[in-house]
Amino acid sequence: MRKVAIVGGGGTKCGKRDANWRELVQEAGKTMFDNIDNLSPKDVEALLVGAAQPERFTFQVHVAPMVAEHLGITPRKVIATTELMCASGQAAIRYAWACVASGMADVAVAFGVEKMFMPDMSEAQTNMTCVLDREWDGVNAMSAPPFFAMTAQRHMHEFGTTKEQMALVSVKNHHYSTMNPLAQFQKEVTVEKVLQSPMVAPPLNLFDCSGITDGAAGVVLVPAEHAKRYTDTPMHIIGSGQVSIGNAINNLASIAEWVPLRMAVKEACTTAKITLKDIDIAELHDCFTISEILEYEAFGWCEKGEGGKFIEEGEPYVGGKIAVNPRGGLLGSGHPLGATAILQTLDIFQQFRGEVPKGRYVSGAKTAVAHNLSGAANVHSLIIYSRD
Repeated sequence: MRKVAIVGGGGTKCGKRDANWRELVQEAGKTMFDNIDNLSPKDVEALLVGAAQPERFTFQVHVAPMVAEHLGITPRKVIATTELMCASGQAAIRYAWACVASGMADVAVAFGVEKMFMPDMSEAQTNMTCVLDREWDGVNAMSAPPFFAMTAQRHMHEFGTTKEQMALVSVKNHHYSTMNPLAQFQKEVTVEKVLQSPMVAPPLNLFDCSGITDGAAGVVLVPAEHAKRYTDTPMHIIGSGQVSIGNAINNLASIAEWVPLRMAVKEACTTAKITLKDIDIAELHDCFTISEILEYEAFGWCEKGEGGKFIEEGEPYVGGKIAVNPRGGLLGSGHPLGATAILQTLDIFQQFRGEVPKGRYVSGAKTAVAHNLSGAANVHSLIIYSRD
């Protein structure tokens, strides 16, 4: 197996965009190719497209050939769409990585796109109820907000976590998103604003939840030995982990503890031959504020039940114990499903190159992890990146 590097990428600004699905692809694609020297569309041999629900959001299936067409590429080794709901983009990166590592392709593009804003937003919200098992959980109204609200309630009951501590996650991530030109939300929030925002599913208020988002992004993967053809500062993939336990809520290992994430973290660190202390940046899947709190614990940066205290003490800020979501996370940057993981990866790449604003720059960072969850937090996917 060959070592693999990411040599560049590009993305769109996220949010409610006038651009349609195709235009988002073209915008991100142009930025991607413009940012990589000595690479043209004709060089791309493999294309993996992360898209969670194009058939429902844009009434279009068979989207990978459309992306290829609008990027001006002719994949001649591999082309496919990857769907793993909120982790669809990371699935695209993982499969593109496998293509290059195995020798199946020398240049692969992992692309993600989602157009979530619809003329009737009630239809967009209905689409999101398709995530959890419809026959078991769907009939009990278990879409994402109620499920994560139930998770928050259980964590509060078992460990004394407070709404104020959860609100601090939103405050932190919105602070960093104001310095991210691709982010959906460009305003600071306070704990008071989070607590006073409209209730969605108790105890989660509106600002505890990531938003409906349009966006697209792509990154280019090549064998590590070829990376210097395209950039002097490639980013290397050095490890990965992915675990799923259960699907329906009654079959989950736990509500207040994410067991599959703990397992995925162990696998990723083992394959990367690193420890948690080596990680400088963590792009975590903060679809809701409680998510990030549980992730602090599952990664082992604090003890079980102490995630609220961890954010309260400022540990996940730049300059703290571990820089968590200096991009602004999903809460601040938006969550365009299939594009989310690509945007996380792109920002890590820019961090390593020193191309982000000083206020959210992690000086000297050499190792980072990108994490995504999907479903009822029953699937967790990780990729570990290194500057060297």
